[in-house]
Amino acid sequence: MTGKPLPSAAPEEAPESEPASEESTSEEETEEESTEGEETPSKPPLPPAPEFKLSTFILVFLFLLGIWMLFDQNARNQIAVGIGSLLYPVIGFGGSDPLLTMFLAGVIQMTVSAIAYNFTTDWVESAKVQAHSKAIRPLQMAALRGGKKHQLEALKPHMDDLSARQSKMMIGQLKGMAVTWFLLIAIYTWVGIFLDGLNPNHTAMVILFGTNVNLMGMAWIMPVWFLVFSMYTLPLNLVLRRFLKHQSLAQRLDGENTATGASPPPAAG
Repeated sequence: MTGKPLPSAAPEEAPESEPASEESTSEEETEEESTEGEETPSKPPLPPAPEFKLSTFILVFLFLLGIWMLFDQNARNQIAVGIGSLLYPVIGFGGSDPLLTMFLAGVIQMTVSAIAYNFTTDWVESAKVQAHSKAIRPLQMAALRGGKKHQLEALKPHMDDLSARQSKMMIGQLKGMAVTWFLLIAIYTWVGIFLDGLNPNHTAMVILFGTNVNLMGMAWIMPVWFLVFSMYTLPLNLVLRRFLKHQSLAQRLDGENTATGASPPPAAG
């Protein structure tokens, strides 16, 4: 009889292959984890949405409205009459004193314009930008004349920073000019309508420098009242802006002295 063959040693060695399968499984899990980490990279945070500012919206609206009034006479007259309905009961005096009415209208126009311009202008930053420009422009021109490219490359970051600051300062000034632009057109138009609509008991004849002058007369290519009104508004505008600028800088200096605990500078005299 032929004996049955003995079982081979292979079945006994099978359990030894289990650790290899465990190792391969752990390696696959590690690869899957690393793959998952690569597939979902962290996204950079989105920039915050620009904040809505009511003041900026109003200033832009006034600027656009001023442009519309400049080209549309009907709209210009309607808006001027609307503003005049508020001004006439206060400064109209029934048409008895046109020069005083014009003067007070100019005071109102320039005061509001100067306040708006002062509110939208950072005087300290403006002074810093001007000083920076005075310091860097000569260096740039000297480098351009000498053809020194390495100096121009070294100045480029400073020039870019200066341009950005100048643009920001100009935007602030344009916001202030929006109010000036709108009021300039509206008040000038109302003054013309006011003088043209004087009742028969009052005329546009006034005494200037001892001479009778008709405000509705023409001086070269423009009405006399336009020149007289400009004599009120332009100097007054410069005075008010300088005064408000001085006040703003003084208040800022006092605030910085209070924050640092420094004593204010002694008064002159």
